[in-house]
Amino acid sequence: MNDHDSHADEAPSFLSSQMLRSLSNRDFAQLGADHVAYLRPVVMNGAVAFSIHAADGTPIGAAPSASLAAAAIRQHDMEPASVH
Repeated sequence: MNDHDSHADEAPSFLSSQMLRSLSNRDFAQLGADHVAYLRPVVMNGAVAFSIHAADGTPIGAAPSASLAAAAIRQHDMEPASVH
């Protein structure tokens, strides 16, 4: 079992919709923070690139293409999510 599989066992799938609605914005942002990173298009040095952010919005990297950004995210045992 790799680290990614062990994190999946810890996922809070038991949270009800009522419990989710009662989470603060900060708590909600932390939900899945170790499992998901998102990418979004940005302009860097005059060229389109893709910034990589932790689930809480913390910038953690950048890549010249969406596919390379997604690969970098997966390489760190996380799931990529796109924001547009």
